[in-house]
Amino acid sequence: MVDSQMILDPAIRDWVLIPIMIVMVLVGVLRHHITMLLTGQPKKPQIKAVRESKALLRGFRLRAFGDHIPPYAFTGRKSYLANAYEDGRYLKNPTPKEGDTPANPMTDPDMMEGMMEGMKKQLTNMVPQMLIMGWINFFFKGFVVIKLPFPLTPRFKTMLQSGVNTRDMDVTWVSSLSWYFLNLFGLGSVFALILGDNNAAGVDMAAMSAMPGAMPGATGQPGQQPDFAKMFLAEKENLLITPHKWDLEDVEVRLLQKYGKKTADVSANKSTSNKKGPQTIRDKIKANQQQQSKAGASNKRR
Repeated sequence: MVDSQMILDPAIRDWVLIPIMIVMVLVGVLRHHITMLLTGQPKKPQIKAVRESKALLRGFRLRAFGDHIPPYAFTGRKSYLANAYEDGRYLKNPTPKEGDTPANPMTDPDMMEGMMEGMKKQLTNMVPQMLIMGWINFFFKGFVVIKLPFPLTPRFKTMLQSGVNTRDMDVTWVSSLSWYFLNLFGLGSVFALILGDNNAAGVDMAAMSAMPGAMPGATGQPGQQPDFAKMFLAEKENLLITPHKWDLEDVEVRLLQKYGKKTADVSANKSTSNKKGPQTIRDKIKANQQQQSKAGASNKRR
């Protein structure tokens, strides 16, 4: 094939390939420092906002690890959290009652600050990309800069050969514009090595999702706050349908079976305990739990 005989001029490597990569690294470092100057130090979250997020985590942990606590404890926690979720007890901004005017979200300083932060990140992402793409299209349009050392399917041709309208060229050849996109999404490890893990030099996918036409199918909006009222109601439904099975139920029988011991005496004691009253420690614990649950129910009735 003709592609196997193509030889790149070393000047392309020195004046196109390496300069694009160096410019991308320098622009990323500059973007990081500009973002830090614009955003400043992150503010501490409010206590109500932290309680709002932690309350949702309580329901998840109860569903995940509820089998480690006795049935009466699980039932009490489940009913308490379900009522709290339904009443909006943990909401930062409680749902207005009937007849009350709903609060204007634009008056919330946290929401306004989140929108401003999203606009700043969107600006710091869009402007450098537009400048670099214009620079590459003006000076290096139509250049083939590198050949990948591994084979690829023809579906990668449109991704790796942007700006080069050829049909017979091997898919492993990369154009200058595609080299820019590869550096745009592939320099994250380099920026993490230079600036640390929490840096603003890489591509912010949340900000790019808000750009018109940038990421098809993405619907995220910068600064958009999650709807905790709906999340609490969904977590309430999940809690109500969560079954419970105590891990210590028949633990002595399972322990004896694990070590190959006979369980006839344990089953006999279990049957006699049902007739004569609690005899084993487990039966005493169950009886105590039943008494506590009955006492709690009677206190609620009062």
